[in-house]
Amino acid sequence: MIQSQQQNLKPFSIDWLTLVLYYIFVVGGLFCIYASVYKEDHPLIYDAGMNYGKQVIWIGISSFIGLLILLVDEKFFYAFAYALYGIAIALLIAVLIMGTSFRGSNSWIEIGGFRLQPAEFAKFATALALAKYLGGFRIKFTERKVQYISIGMILLPMAIILFQNETGTALVFGSFIFMLYREGLPGYFLFIGFMIALMGVLALIVPPLYLIIAIGVIAILMLLFIRRNRQNILIVFGVALAFIIYVGSVNYMFEHVMQAHQKSRINVLLGKEVDLKGAGYNVQQSKIAIGSGGLTGKGFLQGTQNKFRFVPEQSTDFIFCTVGEEFGFAGSVGFIVMYLLLLWRVLFIAERQRYKFNRIYGYCVAAILFFHFTINIGMTLGILPVIGIPLPFFSYGGSSLLSFTILLFILIRLDANRINELQGSFE
Repeated sequence: MIQSQQQNLKPFSIDWLTLVLYYIFVVGGLFCIYASVYKEDHPLIYDAGMNYGKQVIWIGISSFIGLLILLVDEKFFYAFAYALYGIAIALLIAVLIMGTSFRGSNSWIEIGGFRLQPAEFAKFATALALAKYLGGFRIKFTERKVQYISIGMILLPMAIILFQNETGTALVFGSFIFMLYREGLPGYFLFIGFMIALMGVLALIVPPLYLIIAIGVIAILMLLFIRRNRQNILIVFGVALAFIIYVGSVNYMFEHVMQAHQKSRINVLLGKEVDLKGAGYNVQQSKIAIGSGGLTGKGFLQGTQNKFRFVPEQSTDFIFCTVGEEFGFAGSVGFIVMYLLLLWRVLFIAERQRYKFNRIYGYCVAAILFFHFTINIGMTLGILPVIGIPLPFFSYGGSSLLSFTILLFILIRLDANRINELQGSFE
């Protein structure tokens, strides 16, 4: 019997490099939050009245939840993937009904004095649901039905979050296209996505009439150089018409749907407005803070731009400014290299999985982290619009830290039993 029990024991191997990188960012983020809102009359880092003190509490909560995830059987996440997705959707709908407004978005739920943002937790729930569906038996992503269902699973939470006025968080779900591409999404979908983004930007820069004329000219030129049969003519005409309608809708959305502050941010980014005291203030102060750090920075707790509150949201969306000002160009490059190492490790873990469910989930994790990292750094440098995207594991915020911890620790748990000689599959 003892021998039988020993045979049933499963070796358990945690990817320690990923875990170490996680805590490097979490602890580094805590000290940057401390530096960004530091007050001499509140020097204790565990002062619960300050953001850094609250972050200490959230680090403890997140570590405890992470430990629980590592102790759960990995099959739990496969078995309850759809249930977690359903709960996430229900919470997103509940926010629309009974949510509280905070900083212009109606996306928060008050629980015992704490604010939670269900949209953050919908990310890993959607990743699990997609992994279960696409990793299912006889599911082939090349089939149109499978593609439509997958895209629908992504668009559903994305649409609900848009109604909460959380555009930035909603856009994160678009990052799943990288996972879909890995699973067989044709490359022309990425090209179409690029063209949609390009035309959207051009629609905001070039007068609509000129852009429509340009689309018509390009369509005529294409008809001159391709084989002109009924099918090709209809395709060219249909694509041209679709882009014309899209250009018109972008202008309509910009003029009649977007809020004034959103339009100002886009205009400042595109160079159509110069508003250093309004919409452009955040980015301008961010660039000043980063640039003032020079090569090696001013030193820990020596950042004047952050210390004197010149940079708004300096402990959340613009936390990277603290890195740039206090640790300089060298520290910023080191930080980016560490993040790239984490992304590489996540992709490495995803590729070594034996099961599609694990691999797909791993690519979802990589896509979400990459999107957040790229957008956050881009907006602090003024090369991307400010859309309220936190820096994973680094920015202040309980919902953000907890959701990213769950996202990553589920992957670590799924990977932990990779050395087992398992028979069969999750099915």
